[in-house]
Amino acid sequence: MSKETVFTDLIREHQALLYKVTSVYTDSKLDQEDLFQEVVYQLWKYFDSFRQDSKITTWMYRVAMNTAITHLKKKKRRPDVQPIAEVLIKQSDAKDEVYEERLRLLYKHLHHLNTLDKGLIFLLLEGKSYNEIALITGLEASNVGTRISRIKKKLKTNMTNS
Repeated sequence: MSKETVFTDLIREHQALLYKVTSVYTDSKLDQEDLFQEVVYQLWKYFDSFRQDSKITTWMYRVAMNTAITHLKKKKRRPDVQPIAEVLIKQSDAKDEVYEERLRLLYKHLHHLNTLDKGLIFLLLEGKSYNEIALITGLEASNVGTRISRIKKKLKTNMTNS
């Protein structure tokens, strides 16, 4: 099987992971698509350097989140950039209005977190363990636990006060 085929299959299999990362770090569908393309490009660029020291998804999360953070830094340097629309929220097949409203509220408050905190909460919501989050972010597992605890407290306070 060719390198291109293996890579294409990998992207196809894990595209939901990439879309989730890009949705956390963008404010519009257009920005999300741009970031998704940049993430795929970066994954391709470094595909040969993947040493298989960790799971492929851990490596993909790390590349995607680093690319998203770099994208954010570049975006902040550009003048007069305004988001076109609000973040698209995970769409549910069942039209549960209460669930969708809670999800919108959560995403609203997540966007007020700093870049690292957004990433940590995102990975936690993805069901990653503290050890996996530490591998992806480069932090110590104990530091991850402490930071997540503080972020949860901050989110709870902000969400109850709004």
